[in-house]
Amino acid sequence: MEVRTLNDIFFRATRENKNPKAFQRKVHGNYQGISAETFERQAIQAALGLQKLGLRPGDRVALIAHNRYEWALSDFGILLSAGINVPIYPTLLPEQILYIIQNSGSNLVICSDNEMLQKVLQIRHQLEDLREIILMDGSPDEAGVMSFEQLLELGESQYEDRKDALEELALSVQPDQACSFIYTSGTTGDPKGVILRHGNIVSNVKGAFGKFPIGGGEDSCLSFLPLSHIFERMAGYYFMLYADVSIAYAESIDTVPQNLIEVRPSIMVSVPRLYEKMYARILDAALSGSFIKKQLFFWAKKKGEQWAEKAINGEEISGGLNFAYGIAAKLVFSKLKTRTGGRLKFFVSGGAPLNSEIAKFFYAAGLPILEGYGLTETSPVITANTLEEIRLGSVGKPFPDVEVKIAEDGEIFTRGPHVMQGYYKDEEATRAALGSDGWFATGDVGAIDNDGFLSILDRKKDIIVTAGGKNIAPQPIENRFKMDKFLSECVLIGDKRNFISALLVPNFENLLRYAKEHDIIYTSLTGLVADPRIRNLYQRRVDKYNAELARFEQVKQFALLDKEMTIDGGELTPSMKVKRNKIEERYKELIDSLYEEAAAK
Repeated sequence: MEVRTLNDIFFRATRENKNPKAFQRKVHGNYQGISAETFERQAIQAALGLQKLGLRPGDRVALIAHNRYEWALSDFGILLSAGINVPIYPTLLPEQILYIIQNSGSNLVICSDNEMLQKVLQIRHQLEDLREIILMDGSPDEAGVMSFEQLLELGESQYEDRKDALEELALSVQPDQACSFIYTSGTTGDPKGVILRHGNIVSNVKGAFGKFPIGGGEDSCLSFLPLSHIFERMAGYYFMLYADVSIAYAESIDTVPQNLIEVRPSIMVSVPRLYEKMYARILDAALSGSFIKKQLFFWAKKKGEQWAEKAINGEEISGGLNFAYGIAAKLVFSKLKTRTGGRLKFFVSGGAPLNSEIAKFFYAAGLPILEGYGLTETSPVITANTLEEIRLGSVGKPFPDVEVKIAEDGEIFTRGPHVMQGYYKDEEATRAALGSDGWFATGDVGAIDNDGFLSILDRKKDIIVTAGGKNIAPQPIENRFKMDKFLSECVLIGDKRNFISALLVPNFENLLRYAKEHDIIYTSLTGLVADPRIRNLYQRRVDKYNAELARFEQVKQFALLDKEMTIDGGELTPSMKVKRNKIEERYKELIDSLYEEAAAK
């Protein structure tokens, strides 16, 4: 069938692909499959139930839920009814949820569990138009709250009489109709509602299908990035349905290592933070092993990376290197592949820049990470590396029908069917981002090489301009620092200041081990990071990375934080990007003290 809308993808998955394990979820300790046939019936039940509650074409429904099978049922319950899904991150505070519900005009809310329900109940008195709250998990006893099971029962009671009319409505939806309002994380000011149309996301799904060799009913993926973000929603959900890939939901971010072994996925979509942590643990395990194991690992790493460089560049590989790589693959890399389930064909990475050293190591290990680039406003993918065309350190070439150009100041612009309709109720912001000629200003700075590969330097607004007029892109430097086993996060400071300073978040697991090994007594993490011996440890780390930088890029002063940066704490976006403005505001006194201390010397 011709696929023009997300509803077409739904019926392609249920009527053509007919995967007996279209979805997988953990039940009583084991993953159980859910067929495409069951998915179709239950999604139609959800749609009919929502319509009975008053959902009409064009209405908005807020969906506040962690990844789970009911997320997909709710989503297509909305879409098949020609409604608009307004996904909300479960980590947001009640007042943030209130703003999105009110701004979008959502009059139905679907929650995943009691925690989400309580957030909505706190603000319900301010939601005059709210018709009903639906709870996925549990049996609510609150007035105006129904269980998801009750919603499906409501739909089942009308199934035979109304399913044909629903299908007719679903297939009448046009590509230019809105399917979702996705609110940006709002690092400055209120979040903006990005209006995405069916055709926007479908263009991305088809582009991905042409780029990535996967599907046909034999492959599976592990889904754990939030579906409220367009990256996982397109790449880990709609694309998988289109390509006939079974979708298994991870229990949580903490269970991903175990779920990988259980699901044995062919593909996984993630952000660089996961690969950074995986790489750090691999290195740490190697360094803490016996002398022989350590020597073997680093020999294998060296040979593997030599082989990877030649393979990626299309250069001839000598017989000796091929032989050495074969030994490395058998003795070392095969163990890493086993930890991912043993069937993984490739990872996909997006949301932030991936360190090329990490990418090279995983490629050598037979676990290539295909890095791409995009934004919520572009549905999301603009460019991506593929197995056939890959350049480490780049974010690949544009998707089909996607245009990319670089402005004089280095800003990346894009145009094509992937670009949003605009920002909901915000014409001024729409005009600022989207020109009359269709070119969208991404706000990122980048460059395109002679072969058409795009590289990202940084966010335009994040470029640091020192008091001396030097321009510094912080992300590449921060990513280099984060490669250190003792560092979890690094945020550079220095805009309009005389030099660069940094806020450093230790890798507390490795730091506590170091303290124990060196008999450093402490009563709190605050006291530990203030200990002169720990300060000296991190000064040595900073000096090491400074030696690789130009003088004006070097970190002259730093502060060690005594806790992780988190989404709940407001320091990270739901896609794990640093909220620089929030961090500079929160740690203003500490940052100022770094510069006052330097001035006093």
